[in-house]
Amino acid sequence: MKAWILLPIALLAGCSATTSYRDSCATQLDAAWQELDLAKAEGFAGTVSYSKAASLMTAAKTQQQFEAYRGCTNKSEKARFYIRESRAGR
Repeated sequence: MKAWILLPIALLAGCSATTSYRDSCATQLDAAWQELDLAKAEGFAGTVSYSKAASLMTAAKTQQQFEAYRGCTNKSEKARFYIRESRAGR
């Protein structure tokens, strides 16, 4: 009987953990796209770091579509790092 009570609670906890990164994913991804556009406007679009950032952001957007929000957040954060590196000329 306890298993029938605990199972729905465990499922709900799993769902809330999945959605906890949803807002972070969206925020990080939006910020990264804006920073990428700014870097492109400043002429840094040809750097290796810029290309890495663009690839990571494409992967992050794909993960967002498949509701893999933690991976989306991680990739967006890495992309923002590479955008900063690109703007620094590295």
